[in-house]
Amino acid sequence: MDRKSILILVVCFVLLMLWYPLVNKIFPPVPLPAGATNAPTAVAAATNGATSAPPVAVPPGLTAAPALPAVIPAAPDAPEELIELTNAMARYTFTSRGGGLKQVQLLEYPETVPTRRQRRQGPQDVATLNVPAPAPTLALMDGPAWQGDGQFELTRIENGVQARKLLPNGLEILKTFHLSTNYLLEARVRLENRGPEALALPPQEWVVGTATPMNAQDDGSAVGVMWFNGSGETDISAPWFANKTLGCFPGTPRALYQAGQSNVVWVAVHNQFFTLAAMPQHPALEVIARKLELPRPTGEDARDLPPNRPPPLGYQATMVYPGLTLASGQALERDIHIFAGPKEYRTLARIAARFHNDIDRVMGFGGFFGFFSKALLLSMNWLHHALSLSYGWAIIVITIIIKLLFWPLTQASTRSMKRLQALQPQMKAIQEKYKDDPARMNRKMMEFMRENKVSPLGGCLPMLLQMPVFIGFFYMIRSAIELRGAAFLWVADLSRPDTLFMIPGLGFIPFIGVPGVGLPFNLLPLIMGATMFWQARLTPPSPGMDPMQAKLMRYMPLMFMVFLYNFSAGLTLYWTVQNLLTIAQTKLTSTQPAAAAAPQPAKPAAPSAPLKKRK
Repeated sequence: MDRKSILILVVCFVLLMLWYPLVNKIFPPVPLPAGATNAPTAVAAATNGATSAPPVAVPPGLTAAPALPAVIPAAPDAPEELIELTNAMARYTFTSRGGGLKQVQLLEYPETVPTRRQRRQGPQDVATLNVPAPAPTLALMDGPAWQGDGQFELTRIENGVQARKLLPNGLEILKTFHLSTNYLLEARVRLENRGPEALALPPQEWVVGTATPMNAQDDGSAVGVMWFNGSGETDISAPWFANKTLGCFPGTPRALYQAGQSNVVWVAVHNQFFTLAAMPQHPALEVIARKLELPRPTGEDARDLPPNRPPPLGYQATMVYPGLTLASGQALERDIHIFAGPKEYRTLARIAARFHNDIDRVMGFGGFFGFFSKALLLSMNWLHHALSLSYGWAIIVITIIIKLLFWPLTQASTRSMKRLQALQPQMKAIQEKYKDDPARMNRKMMEFMRENKVSPLGGCLPMLLQMPVFIGFFYMIRSAIELRGAAFLWVADLSRPDTLFMIPGLGFIPFIGVPGVGLPFNLLPLIMGATMFWQARLTPPSPGMDPMQAKLMRYMPLMFMVFLYNFSAGLTLYWTVQNLLTIAQTKLTSTQPAAAAAPQPAKPAAPSAPLKKRK
């Protein structure tokens, strides 16, 4: 590789680092149309009659949903009545405004896990779901035919709450909520026509809840709405609403998502570690998700946030049910189970087995890599509970086990690379001999490597086979509630970066800097990068690689270190231990005698000088 090629690669790397700042500078985001997104306080004064063209196609026979979030009509003369139900796991607050579940406080989980540089005194706030939200869970929306003034009569019943409302058109809405186990609520909604004549009712939206960030430090990347159609799940989050071309170039933001064809098995609003899901007994007609702006965080939790950070976003989800006609005295009942709790796989798997609805997919363990995520999570939990290992040591033990399983393959790959190095003179001779005929040269090279039982892909195969495990680890660590707040050595929380302190004045560095705050000093990614450099120096170069290109490849780990710098400490811990084990194996393999290389082609013997006759 000549100097020109090296210069081009360096320029490309610099442009890659500066890509997002340049794109945002040259192509500023296009603002939403007026009224498309509002804060919850502003939404409360709006009506559901606002019109806005949805960005997705509406199924035939259905009307377009308004882009504004579903809200409860303002009733200043009616005070809000609240009833709380509490068990060992959660506190449920029900409201008379909308007659639904206003919020859920998870008593076993703090709102924020303090790091070593954020030590606090006193009790911590608990994680809370559906706050702030413009409407409670199981509020029925879509006009006066279903809402009236939005005020319900609340009554405390045995192990539950009842919400009742009689509308002027003769429709009585009766909602009953009962506490259950495993973070479940059993809800039943009864619709009865108390009038003397038949009552034709329009389609309605049933509010599931609003997905919001866990705390001020949550960047909202894992906040979204997920729904299941019986065969696969769909997760709608910030990238879908941002609608950027190729994920970089800003486009026209979306405000509403609408999908489903009588196949909505469940709908969940979620963040990284918690979820609120509605599981109806019979599938709903459609699911609708809307984006809304949330109030900016204040107080001590927001002290490390950049001053120019945009307001956090939330996503409200509703289930659509078709219109119906009720004869006088006729009633209709719908049963819905509500889950409001942590993304704990064992609990969700039990619920999925009970209702046969695959609610455990809300963990994000679907697809090909989901198998590895489940296996790794179950193994980590077994090591933690059965052997009393901390989660940090459990990750290390799992990494060692994975390395032992791949040991024969990696060892064979290293030996193959050493044999390729020994065969370099013969391979270069073939390349020189057939340099004018590339097709024949490639054929001869393949024949030569086949005869000597070596392969140029030998060094890449172990890495390719380990990638599913690495990606499975990534998905597992991203949503495993067990790692939230799990400490290891200097790491206070394995689910977050191990930031020890902030370096002020370096927030402009792309990907890893925090604008307006500084550069976080994360020690574990730096150790990981050092082990990657060490491993790159020990790995034999690929056959036929230019020396300058091989030297450049040794610095490629710098790119991985930048990309993984702000990832969770659990993932970088796995990668660091993996690198150290690979280094140990490479050193061990290098001390063993290499296989004998193919013999050089025999050269014809030089003719001997004629013997002189003796006199």
